Amino acid sequence: MTSADLSIIIVNWNSVDYLRNCIASILANTHNIKYEIIVVDSASYDGCRDMLKNLYPQVHFIQSEYNVGFARANNIGAGYACGTSVLLLNPDTEVRSHAIERLYSCLQTLPHAGIIGCRLLNSDGSLQTSGVQPLPTIANQILDAEILQRWFPKSSLLMSARKFEGATSPVPVEAISGACMMIQREVFDQVRGFSTDYFMYAEDLDLCYKICMAGYTNYYVADAEIMHHGGGSTQHRRSRFSEVMIPESTSRLLRKTHGHSYSTGYRIALSVAAVFRLILLSLCFPATLIKLLAYEWWRGAIDKWFVILRWGLGLEKWVHEYDAGLSGGKLNESEKSEKTDE
Repeated sequence: MTSADLSIIIVNWNSVDYLRNCIASILANTHNIKYEIIVVDSASYDGCRDMLKNLYPQVHFIQSEYNVGFARANNIGAGYACGTSVLLLNPDTEVRSHAIERLYSCLQTLPHAGIIGCRLLNSDGSLQTSGVQPLPTIANQILDAEILQRWFPKSSLLMSARKFEGATSPVPVEAISGACMMIQREVFDQVRGFSTDYFMYAEDLDLCYKICMAGYTNYYVADAEIMHHGGGSTQHRRSRFSEVMIPESTSRLLRKTHGHSYSTGYRIALSVAAVFRLILLSLCFPATLIKLLAYEWWRGAIDKWFVILRWGLGLEKWVHEYDAGLSGGKLNESEKSEKTDE
């Protein structure tokens, strides 16, 4: 394809089944836009190449020989894009109704439009609150808890998609989830795409920050819905890898936006919060013995905050192994492009 209105870029990592359904939903629900689909496989080799060749030969497939991370893989896909606009879409999503066409229309008509995001739904159809987020600060990261979001759904400090339930028109927001982000190609290029300072997590917040600093406005469109199954690549229960990389990536972002001292303050504050939560969880232990589900929740919470405390104390040293890859080197070699019909 030599030109398109929209390039849909999907980064795959061990999500071939989700990817198949994602592409099927795009084709079934998007008809009034000239678009292309680009899939970048970040060295998962999970059979997606053969699946695309057999079912969707029109999809442009790019194989990376190394797992270069979410940000770099999206940038690779954008390098092959022909569209005047770009949709960055997770493989574990399914488009509902005319969501993509609605987002595209808003992108063309909203003033100073930066990133356009949609209403994300969980697999059971409930609202996925992380579709809208505030740019991180120490305060909102320490207070980031589902129960607080339920108690204070309209809080700007704890901003989530709950605040905009019932909105009938696009609303300006600070940050949009990386599961679904639509942006003009020239704006994406202007801010040099995703920052490769992050292997995973926070790169979407970083992009939203750069868009705001460039003078554009990010918008949330509540009447465009996409189902985001969540955890398609990392499983539903967060791994130790995720629990460490999330605060590590957030710390890097805070260092960029607020300075080194602020980032250090975040690490200290999160460590103190981890100690506090571990104490509370320990006091709750007798009550968890009544129900198996309660115990499973308690065990998961203990594991999470123990790992976060270790990270805060600098004991998860393996995280620094990603620094070399993020600065270039081996991760930047040998990305190969090949269409599935070749």
